[in-house]
Amino acid sequence: MSESTIISSTASPRTRQNLATDFFNAGLTSGMTVIVHSSLSSLGWVCGGSVTVVQALMDVITPVGTLVMPTHSGDLSDPVEWQAPSVPKDWWSIIRETMPAFDPRTTPTRGMGKIVETFRTWQNVVRSSHPAVSFAAWGKHAEEITSDHTLDNSLGESSPLARLYDLNGWVLLLGVGYDNCTNFHLAEYRVGQAQRVNKGAPILERGERVWKSYTDIELDSENFVDMGKAFEQAGHVKVSTVGSAQTKLFSIINAVDFAVSWLLANPR
Repeated sequence: MSESTIISSTASPRTRQNLATDFFNAGLTSGMTVIVHSSLSSLGWVCGGSVTVVQALMDVITPVGTLVMPTHSGDLSDPVEWQAPSVPKDWWSIIRETMPAFDPRTTPTRGMGKIVETFRTWQNVVRSSHPAVSFAAWGKHAEEITSDHTLDNSLGESSPLARLYDLNGWVLLLGVGYDNCTNFHLAEYRVGQAQRVNKGAPILERGERVWKSYTDIELDSENFVDMGKAFEQAGHVKVSTVGSAQTKLFSIINAVDFAVSWLLANPR
């Protein structure tokens, strides 16, 4: 969506103050632990763009709470997996040998949006160590959520998603749908139906770049929209509006537990 289209569809500029008010009315509160999946363009025209959105979220959550965002960098992966676009097979070895190693401080996100990329670089934000599916956090439980993120089983029991579950955290979908709800993946591990796959990525070990192989499950988000609709119809979701964006707020415990039951009833 072009900026001129966003301007023409926005009645008045979104500001830090009115976004904070909308976030509060949507259910966010001081002290809450919440992971946010977001789309900047869905909000309408924001004065200050993604910086203003991050400020407004922090104003509401405050440092006694914890703000989390997925900071995935899926391009740090084995090129044999790449699609849309793929690369020639004779490139694979060159990519594995030369791709820069993941660095939580400098590796940019891929396909996560401007709000996430702005949050990633914010002062006092910390980031987990997984090269493909890292998470960043700010506030009271930031270190607890992002530490010890294992390479294997990247979104399973040793991931920030499981720590959010342990902390009775919340999920906010800000202008995006259930297909963006990474938290549902935790249920895939708990159900145990997915096939194991081999993966690889460049990481730093003792300060040296290495190509590291690891194992994971074959993640599948194709059914997340149907799962989310059923979850919402069961009455677990608060639907509101922030700026021009529809928001959905819900407990991660409720979401993961519901997804486990749904996946068992609807196997692949």
